[in-house]
Amino acid sequence: MYNIRTYNAISSKGLSRFPAESYQVSSDIADPDGVLLRSQKLHSEVLPESVVAVARAGAGVNNIPVADYTEQGIVVFNTPGANANAVKELIVAALLMGSRDIYGGMNYVQSLTEMTDSAEMGKLLEKEKKRFAGGEVQGKTLGVVGLGAIGSMIANLALELGMQVIGYDPAISVEAAWQLSSNVERMENLEALLARADFITLHVPAIPATKHLINSKTLAGMKSTAKILNFAREEIVSTDDMIAALDKGTVAGYITDFPTPELLGRQDVLLMPHIGASTEEAEENCAVMAADQLMDFLENGNIRNSVNYPQIKMARNGGARITFTNKNVPKILGSVLSLLADSNLNVVDMVNKSRDDIAYNIIDIEGEVDDSLKASIAAVDGVVRVRIL
Repeated sequence: MYNIRTYNAISSKGLSRFPAESYQVSSDIADPDGVLLRSQKLHSEVLPESVVAVARAGAGVNNIPVADYTEQGIVVFNTPGANANAVKELIVAALLMGSRDIYGGMNYVQSLTEMTDSAEMGKLLEKEKKRFAGGEVQGKTLGVVGLGAIGSMIANLALELGMQVIGYDPAISVEAAWQLSSNVERMENLEALLARADFITLHVPAIPATKHLINSKTLAGMKSTAKILNFAREEIVSTDDMIAALDKGTVAGYITDFPTPELLGRQDVLLMPHIGASTEEAEENCAVMAADQLMDFLENGNIRNSVNYPQIKMARNGGARITFTNKNVPKILGSVLSLLADSNLNVVDMVNKSRDDIAYNIIDIEGEVDDSLKASIAAVDGVVRVRIL
């Protein structure tokens, strides 16, 4: 029986993935094997030693002390792409709102509370509508920074809207490349993209290398008529530099899902209350993906969409399965294999992968592993955690 501790309100669609006969799922389990959460901050929480995996139903993991968990041998999962369609749809709305003053026009209509004659209102609106005129997105150039799950979807959809699409991603994956239309022109650097685009949409993760990716220097190289959409992470854009650029007229507008007090009240800014992934479908998709990844790891040791461990998967080959995490240094795997040989246990299949400072191993053997052998493996210098499945 596996025990899962939950935080926050997890979609029932995700929770129903856990078979009742082999899983106990609750918010008050004392010694869980895994943790499933959304926004709960774990930095100040001490997890029980029983925890081997944490799964976040969402893409960002700012609320999880990933580095600490890596040292403890805890795998951290996220759900990239599960909320991609929700974010994509909101960005399309933002793109259209950025090209025409839809928001201003709607607010103006709502302000006419003292008018009682519909004919009079019609005449007034006909006269004033030019105040809210804008341009069409068709024929404009959209620059997509980051061509992962969401960026690729936006790029492809923008082509269908009749836009010219240019993209920049120095680390695009093979999977993402397959999803991307060949009509998207790939740019060699960020500066070249910013110089050409009428609209720029950001889809990069929040890592040290992307903090304030959009700053005074990059803003200076943009068209004065260009507008930036940030539905990725707040820290990718320097708010101070953005305000300065807007004040100088270096750029025309900023549309973001990450409001800050300094941006309030500006006519050249559209602010949304962090609702990019706030749809029922997105929450369900994230919960289902997180639950499935957690179960596959607990039952089989396979790892998919981890932010701190390598991607690794191996079909079951009968007998017992040993998984272990170790520091990514020489001779540890050899020491473990020697222990198996000394116990007359034949290795049927195995896979070993590393990521940064850690390595992870899956070994299928003929026969069973007793507690003493497990203890011997755990005692090998550099081994962080051992599981027998």
